[in-house]
Amino acid sequence: MRVAVIVNPAARKGRALARWPAIQAELATRLGPVEPMFTEAPGHATHLARNALARGIRRFVAVGGDGTANETLNGLLDASGRLIFPDAVLCPVPAGTANELSRALGHLAAVGHAFDAAASSRTRPIDLMRVRCTGLDGRPVDRFGYLIVALGLAATVSHRTSRSRWLKKLGEIAYLLMTPVVTLGYRQRDISIEIDGVPTGTRQLFTAMVGNTENGGGGMKLLPGARFDDGVLDLIEMGGVSRLEVLTKILPKLYSGAHVRHPKVRMARGTSFRFHADVEILVDLDGETVGRLPLEVTVLPQAFRVGTV
Repeated sequence: MRVAVIVNPAARKGRALARWPAIQAELATRLGPVEPMFTEAPGHATHLARNALARGIRRFVAVGGDGTANETLNGLLDASGRLIFPDAVLCPVPAGTANELSRALGHLAAVGHAFDAAASSRTRPIDLMRVRCTGLDGRPVDRFGYLIVALGLAATVSHRTSRSRWLKKLGEIAYLLMTPVVTLGYRQRDISIEIDGVPTGTRQLFTAMVGNTENGGGGMKLLPGARFDDGVLDLIEMGGVSRLEVLTKILPKLYSGAHVRHPKVRMARGTSFRFHADVEILVDLDGETVGRLPLEVTVLPQAFRVGTV
């Protein structure tokens, strides 16, 4: 089995590089000797994956966090979101600050499963999200992801956490620690939302998220019941409440999923969503700041495959 192993040595502020010898040994026991390809800059994993694909490799092990897995996946897709080669398989190995795809696959509960899946012939299909928004440089952005698209408060938390040199070393708890800091200085914004082509009005929101999985933000159960293989995306909105209520009534319940019972938390489902605002609002895809509103999110059902045991 020919395998491309793409490693982000900067994941979790360099801790992935320290862990690499142990990870390499685990992979070698299942795959034989592996030659890693180390990323050198943002977006490099996409380039490495695309080159390996051209060399005939169809199985891709992404060692890092969700950002590394996302970049690797984007190297396997054409401009429409279809796999360039239908037999290409993504195998994430958790080594980053956020490893939500690995969590959804059950690999955090049993880390050995990630290595087993890298060598297994079994796969499972995953829905893909296509995200179109405006880049921070003003140019159009067209990206693909598989977890959560966040805007507003949640996207700002992710952005601030990623920029903190010391906070990301703490791992998944980093997002929880940053949330109160950002919330206390964040104000609600008027955002208009359209679901499956139907306008649903404009309302004041702290944040909104469109998700393909229920987990995000370091193990928070943000979208209870969301499934990554049902061809539908889930939307959650939080607004019309005070900052204090966010911190005391909503935030403490994010890990259990009980926040969805709050009267100011709204949920919906659909296959396409549009968001617009007259002020700048950040957009985050799978833990990476990709731009700002306006934003369009659509689902591509079972568009790629991951290794499983």
